[in-house]
Amino acid sequence: MPDAHEHRHLSAEDLAALLLERPGVLVRRLHQIHSAMFAEECAIFGVTPVQYSLLSLVAASPGLDQGGAAAALRLDRFTTADVIKRLVAARLLRVAAGVDRRTRRLQLTPDGAEVLAAMQPSAGRAHDRLVEPLPPRERAALLRMLKRLVDRHAALGATAPKVR
Repeated sequence: MPDAHEHRHLSAEDLAALLLERPGVLVRRLHQIHSAMFAEECAIFGVTPVQYSLLSLVAASPGLDQGGAAAALRLDRFTTADVIKRLVAARLLRVAAGVDRRTRRLQLTPDGAEVLAAMQPSAGRAHDRLVEPLPPRERAALLRMLKRLVDRHAALGATAPKVR
């Protein structure tokens, strides 16, 4: 009979398999996989997925204010400001004063518009690679289910927690 203090040692694969029964772990792991695919496909551009999302938002809504961008990205204002600062430094984004001192309007620079357009095929490949193992009907169903979960829980985790 085993001693009460003896521990059963599971392999790393067995331990990982235990975790892969949890939806949160699966979502986090899928995000890691997509981030890696995006990095592979888009490395030449030096733009992160969040930066790409911000550039896409500004292209869709020129003059978008920083607060609106933060809300659409589901990021806090400080993180959004940092993303904006990096894109301005890369000369992909321009910030202009808004109607009052606190408002900052975002515009793509000509380089930003060019990079965003050039990235479309690469980013599209990353998105397609993620769902490629699924038949087309299941891809659409997966997106519907993910959207439903996000919509249902939209109030939770909308922005990063405040650091105290």
